[in-house]
Amino acid sequence: MPDKEPLLRVEAVGKEFFGNRVLNDVNFSLEAGEILGLVGENGAGKSTLMNILFGMPVIPQTGGYEGKIWIEGKEARFESPFDAIDAGIGMVHQEFSLLPGFTATENILLNRESTKYNFLVEAFGDRIRTLDRKAMRHRADEAISLLGFSIDPDTPASEMPVGHKQFTEIAREIDRKNTKILVLDEPTAVLAESEAEILISSLRGLAARGIALIFISHRLQEVMDLCDKIIVLRDGTVVKETKPADATVFQIASWMVGRNVETRGAERRRREDTENVLEVEKLWVDMPGETVRSVTFSVQKGEIFGIGGLAGQGKLGIANGIMGLYQAGGNVSAMGQKVTLNSPAGSLRLNMAFVSEDRRGVGLLLDEPIDWNIAFTAMQIQDKFLKKMLGGLIKWRDDAGMREAALDYIKRLEIRCTSHKQRAVELSGGNQQKVCLAKAFVVGPEILFVSEPTRGIDVGAKKLVLDTIRSVNEEFGTTIIITSSELEELRSVCDRIAIVDNGRISGIRPADSLAEEFGVLMMGESPVAVSDTVGGND
Repeated sequence: MPDKEPLLRVEAVGKEFFGNRVLNDVNFSLEAGEILGLVGENGAGKSTLMNILFGMPVIPQTGGYEGKIWIEGKEARFESPFDAIDAGIGMVHQEFSLLPGFTATENILLNRESTKYNFLVEAFGDRIRTLDRKAMRHRADEAISLLGFSIDPDTPASEMPVGHKQFTEIAREIDRKNTKILVLDEPTAVLAESEAEILISSLRGLAARGIALIFISHRLQEVMDLCDKIIVLRDGTVVKETKPADATVFQIASWMVGRNVETRGAERRRREDTENVLEVEKLWVDMPGETVRSVTFSVQKGEIFGIGGLAGQGKLGIANGIMGLYQAGGNVSAMGQKVTLNSPAGSLRLNMAFVSEDRRGVGLLLDEPIDWNIAFTAMQIQDKFLKKMLGGLIKWRDDAGMREAALDYIKRLEIRCTSHKQRAVELSGGNQQKVCLAKAFVVGPEILFVSEPTRGIDVGAKKLVLDTIRSVNEEFGTTIIITSSELEELRSVCDRIAIVDNGRISGIRPADSLAEEFGVLMMGESPVAVSDTVGGND
């Protein structure tokens, strides 16, 4: 009797982009209810492989692909995502695809809305049926509840914190009743550890209902804890297929990058008391989902200062408020000068820079080349990369200078690209993040805010980015404020870490304090006053 066909079989799949081979002879299979972990460095080919599986237009537009894909024993070659969805494949992309003005309910049920009869149907047909808002909300609530997370179904996507957007994306796929295979590209990258644990538990529940999952993540411990088997991609080739019981996190990381990965944290620097370069007093920020109620703290010159906490507690709002992206109030001074809040240009002119957690929405000019992205802010604010005549009356672009700066950062940050003229939208998520960092570094700021610097970045690139942040701090004396959902990331690079809870700072501790101390602060169960901190909350 022949063996039963797997739910999904990928056979000898390969792909080239503009002469650059990104996938080569990829083979694997997936059973119903099985969870497959797909790991690899940025640029290893993971997203391209999933774009092929989901029928994304970029694949046929660039010449198609080699090999075959079989669904339940039948060959499938999707020309569009609609074909993939009809075949029972759902995908949650690394970058959000929600409609900003639509509520959670409307995004979850987009193109599958519940409707109800009205008398005009008799004359004009089903197209005139009206939305059944009550039924739609019930369906949205049902999909969200399966994730074990609380989201207001009436909140517009534009007002959601990134964690809520991620759960909304996943709920949308859960609502599709014919989903057999669900692909999740970095679903926990924007989530705090507690939120990630909730999601992991809900994914196990989906698998128990027979849905097969492809889980792409750079959080290797999550892959080990969740998945039934793991496939490691390197340079577009499957270099290892294993089970979690037969491997360690360190082995997987080494297979990914082709070398041993150093995982030790940074040695703590013992700082002498120095002047405060940033002083924040009673700052409030009206950032939807990340409201800051009242925070007071100070940062020393040349310090790497961390801001952590659970999602939705306000940690992301601090940098966004100081840099003028959301309505804010209170008193902030930088280098002894008052910061004019609600003015992005004013903050930039004080020689501060910001790497946003929203790299596509805020950080990048997606349709422009890498060199333009890196040079743009410095050109606009500081007149860098401009040549001048007649005392600046006539200005024109210094293309050679832009090229030199771009090539320097492409090398230093190991940005994987075809050239400095490749458009930002064509880069992988991790490489887009590196361009955002380069854009900030080239300004040469005295104070640099960095939010979620390693979101969606693999283990090898993560170390590179953190090392680069540290080297910029040490070489140029740049004061850096890092906001991150990953506590261990902050502990590895920062001097001190502030924990934000309910829009206020619950405490500030040296980075080499016990992890349990930070955990208590995240729960808001510790006194605010901490004897060995500089600054605190009012």
